Amino acid sequence: MTEKRLNLRKNRRLEVRFGPDEPKRIGFTCDITRQGFFIQSSSVCRPGTLLIVTMIMGKDQQVRLEARVRWAKRIPPNLLRVVKKGGMGVKIVHFRAGEAIYRSYCAALNA
Repeated sequence: MTEKRLNLRKNRRLEVRFGPDEPKRIGFTCDITRQGFFIQSSSVCRPGTLLIVTMIMGKDQQVRLEARVRWAKRIPPNLLRVVKKGGMGVKIVHFRAGEAIYRSYCAALNA
């Protein structure tokens, strides 16, 4: 099946911390685009939830942003490594810090 999305997704694993009030939960990214990404985690939130997300981009680089959950798929923690797509797709709403770092990272992925 051909990819119909306007923005191609790149599969990169970055550590993220997220939560509706503060970033307490831990997950990992995959399928990154300029507009959003997938958070692989056994701890998911309902679609429509606004999350605070901190991405660990490197040793001393972090990106802090707000993202809205677009869809979620809950997988039991013991099956997360097998199923691979347990978690939630989020769309970036607003950057709090590190927007240039994130945009540069995405540009390098698509180069």
